[in-house]
Amino acid sequence: MNNENNDGKHIKEKIKELMPNEAGLSDIEFEGPDVAVYVKNIPFVYSDESIIKNISSAIKKRLIIRSEPKELLDEDTALQKILEIIPKDAGVKEEGIRFDKEFSQVYIEALKPGLVIGKGGSTLIEIISNTRWVPKVLRTPTMNSDVIKGVRQLMIKENEFRKKFLTAVGKKINQSSTKSEWLKATALGGFKEVGRSCLLLETNHSKILIDCGISPEPGIKGLDTTSTENKAFPYLDSANLTINDIDAVIMTHAHMDHMGFIPYLYKFGYTGPVYATPPSRDLAALLLYDYNKLVIRTGGTPLYGEKDIKSMLSHMITRDLGEVTNITDEIKLTYHNAGHILGSGIVHLHIGEGLYNIVHTGDIKYGFTRLYDQADTKYPRIDALFIESTYGGSKNIGQDRQTAEVELMQSIKKTIDAGGKVLIPLFAVGRAQELQLVLENYMMNNKDYKLDAPVYLDGMLLEASAIHTAYPEYLKMGLRHRILNNNSPFESEVFEVAKGERSGVLDKGSSIILASGGMLNGGTALEYFKALADDPKNLLVFVGFNSAGSFGRRVQNGLKETALPGEDGKMEQVKVNMEVKTIDAFSGHSDRVQLTNFVEHLKPAARKIYTMHGEESRCEDLARFLGNRFKVESRSPMDLDTIRFK
Repeated sequence: MNNENNDGKHIKEKIKELMPNEAGLSDIEFEGPDVAVYVKNIPFVYSDESIIKNISSAIKKRLIIRSEPKELLDEDTALQKILEIIPKDAGVKEEGIRFDKEFSQVYIEALKPGLVIGKGGSTLIEIISNTRWVPKVLRTPTMNSDVIKGVRQLMIKENEFRKKFLTAVGKKINQSSTKSEWLKATALGGFKEVGRSCLLLETNHSKILIDCGISPEPGIKGLDTTSTENKAFPYLDSANLTINDIDAVIMTHAHMDHMGFIPYLYKFGYTGPVYATPPSRDLAALLLYDYNKLVIRTGGTPLYGEKDIKSMLSHMITRDLGEVTNITDEIKLTYHNAGHILGSGIVHLHIGEGLYNIVHTGDIKYGFTRLYDQADTKYPRIDALFIESTYGGSKNIGQDRQTAEVELMQSIKKTIDAGGKVLIPLFAVGRAQELQLVLENYMMNNKDYKLDAPVYLDGMLLEASAIHTAYPEYLKMGLRHRILNNNSPFESEVFEVAKGERSGVLDKGSSIILASGGMLNGGTALEYFKALADDPKNLLVFVGFNSAGSFGRRVQNGLKETALPGEDGKMEQVKVNMEVKTIDAFSGHSDRVQLTNFVEHLKPAARKIYTMHGEESRCEDLARFLGNRFKVESRSPMDLDTIRFK
């Protein structure tokens, strides 16, 4: 029985009509949101770029052209031809070329992908013509990355499964032709709070989750999913839906409070797709595996195991910024730059044929950073805007960035000159790299801050920085050029990797320590804190958000003494005599002024505004302010509220 709707049949008929006979069309498959077309004469198709362009334009979907498997050159011969064709200085190694027969493609990892692609794609076309394999070019990170290696190997290992999975998703997207009559959204987490972000979007025929995170505070010792008082995970049970009612999960970015609950869905039987940008997928792998290790190390029981994380990764469908993608037959997804962390995306959803348009910011930065361009403000249409409110309160006005950088460097210099140590606890993704850029710039280019002290890097931030070097196209242009020209600031001579025991860092003289664990809830930063807290000569600088229940917030608010587990696991008293400073201008979140400017510059203007992802008072304050300022309906929903749009 053919379950394709009329649109699906029309697409296949259109491809058959537009594909020249010389191509030798043999099969057409819906593969996730894409259309895969198999041909016998693939060199002919790639010899005329208008063929693919015209068909893609006609069907309004991404078109993938593949060789009929029996036309593929054998792998050993194809490998030698590829090595002969690719310029030697492209940085391609034999072990970096892997064949994927399920998809008739060859993965080619290169330090300089542009040389593998060639001018106007000429080198790719030469590879296709000589081997019939379609190259998928991947950038080799300039720093070693075990995570990227692992994810890329997993995609090859799971290729047979992914082929079946994507085909099933493709059929589902193209099997219904019904028209929705209503649209509603239910807040399942992250409304009037920070953590466990989750929004359920429903029509008559589709159910979509935007984010599905956890709140790992105040401790790190696992999460009790049976507790009625636990606020650690979304209210999925309250939504009256079974796990496989969910058609898709959209991940805005790879922070645990936005995606940390997704593997749990797979543990309990979810089989659908998760949409994310490519760097978000890799960063999610990094953070999820690390979180599980941390839970175990602190004596807790993880929510899910390694196989559940792998299941999530193998069900992920990646999309770059700006790509329009059907995730159901009636919902189109487009990611726009959010400026928050690597790969973070503002979600634009077009529902039905003009039924409704929603923009969901996830977390955004609409202000200057050294890493990313600020959040996008141009969209086709905005009927409803869901906007984060982390710093949405009337008093949440951040420092001028330049002033903040000078204050940071002066504070560091003062501490170093006095013989102390500086500890900067950082979120491994985003804030760590931002601070590296600041320190490198001042210490390399400003004679006043050429400090006679090492800058140590410790923890997960090293792996996160490596992932940044694999995706320079997501970074600011100047930074992108540095990485492409083998001058990555993350590998600057300013920095030293902390190796071996931490005593090797602590026993030396004055130093600056960048360590992962931004809220001091765990990570290497907490270990350094325990060793440094008692000495008033030392300095602790917070440069990111500390949620209400975090240990970092307690220290920030003036905690003077606390009990923390020592190396033997026994509790030890720790006195906090070190100086503690907070400099908010480095946050990856927008402050009140930046959030207001973001809304003001939206084109077109939002017709309705809903605040989320902030402490209760901040969400409510921002909603009132934006409503009065822009004369639109503006509300602050709470968890379990349902909003009907149509």
